[in-house]
Amino acid sequence: MRSGKHIARQIFHQTLETLDISAAMQRKLTLNGQSFVLGDGQVLLPLSKEVIVVAIGKAAHAMAVGLRTLLPESIKFRGVVAAPAPTSTPIAGLQYFVAGHPDPNSGSWQAAEEVISLLREAQEGSVVFFLLSGGGSALMELPLIPGMALADLQAVNHALVTCGAPIDAMNIVRRHLSAVKGGRLAAAAASATKITLAVTDVPAGKEHALASGPTVPDPSTIEDAHRILDEYRLREKFPSIVNRWLDEGKMPETPKPGDPAFRNAHFQLLLGMHDLFHAAHHSAESHGYFTCCDNSTDEWPVAKAADTLLQKLEEWQKENPGERVALIADGELSSPVTGNGVGGRNSAFVLACVEKIAGRKITVLSGGTDGVDGNSPAAGAVADGQTLEHANRLGFSPAEFFRGSDAYSFFSKFGDAVLTGPTGNNLRDLRILLADP
Repeated sequence: MRSGKHIARQIFHQTLETLDISAAMQRKLTLNGQSFVLGDGQVLLPLSKEVIVVAIGKAAHAMAVGLRTLLPESIKFRGVVAAPAPTSTPIAGLQYFVAGHPDPNSGSWQAAEEVISLLREAQEGSVVFFLLSGGGSALMELPLIPGMALADLQAVNHALVTCGAPIDAMNIVRRHLSAVKGGRLAAAAASATKITLAVTDVPAGKEHALASGPTVPDPSTIEDAHRILDEYRLREKFPSIVNRWLDEGKMPETPKPGDPAFRNAHFQLLLGMHDLFHAAHHSAESHGYFTCCDNSTDEWPVAKAADTLLQKLEEWQKENPGERVALIADGELSSPVTGNGVGGRNSAFVLACVEKIAGRKITVLSGGTDGVDGNSPAAGAVADGQTLEHANRLGFSPAEFFRGSDAYSFFSKFGDAVLTGPTGNNLRDLRILLADP
């Protein structure tokens, strides 16, 4: 009989295979004569002209290829692609940058400069496609602060991702320090028609969370940004050039709802939380598990999320006595870096579950749909009720590895790291909890 760990891995891999970006474009977008049909209406396209394409994120290559396949060859592309790896299928007219994630690099900076220059050339009749996916906050970045160097930008980013703040709070600060986030790319092409196509599992109404919202209004304020800076003592970790700029009160407000920049702006979700849940739910049930989905723990600390999801799994098991049950959860968790180890929030979540599921017929897997978990080579990890026994036999303490932010090292010793390589997609994280009677 296959183990729970084997089945959880199968569910994870089958889910990834189902989330095809080109197929989603063909399914959800329509070209009808000179009209590009979106969920919020039709957008007239100048078929004899070119369009500007700005692709940012871990799924940037797949999204650019999907759009090129969808549009007729008579429409020429001009634009920029910023992704964490080079492409094997370059598209004529697009300039490619190998950008940094989780820390921005020179490619992130150069891509942002090129995009702003390109957008400022856009006229009233221009059409701009923004293709956005996860990771965009680092993969394209340019500071508002004059004289700031790349090392300063990287220091700010490192301070944010290690401070323990929820992702939404980090993005509020990012949007107020950036020349490309918080609606500022839309403002750079204010008179053009702007079509944003997105791959993300952020909830409806929180589109500003994807890549820190470069093309949508920002609901947060300067006051919100300063509150977060104080709450997480971020200024203690920021370079002096940033703190001087903040002290001088030079932080400008981001574009808000009603700004003219968004008059001709459209947003269409290609793949989101529903698609992720549907694929994982279908796969789990195909393996014989009564399955429910839950996204209530998005942005929670990993330990709190572990307690809550395991409790919900137990309750689901009581509602279905004698049955194999599964709980599917999504979203990103908060996992402050407290050591110099190797790992990320997914393997940290599984590690937080190891002692709680010891001796029980429970399996837990958590993995990034982009195939990357923090600074590790894995997407995440998997554990079951025997993992703690194996660790004790080798003298390994889960708590010690957790404190050292070294979850990948722990699971790699048992062959329980989940390795996929970069997937070219990103619907954030997927957690699979299985319980057998």
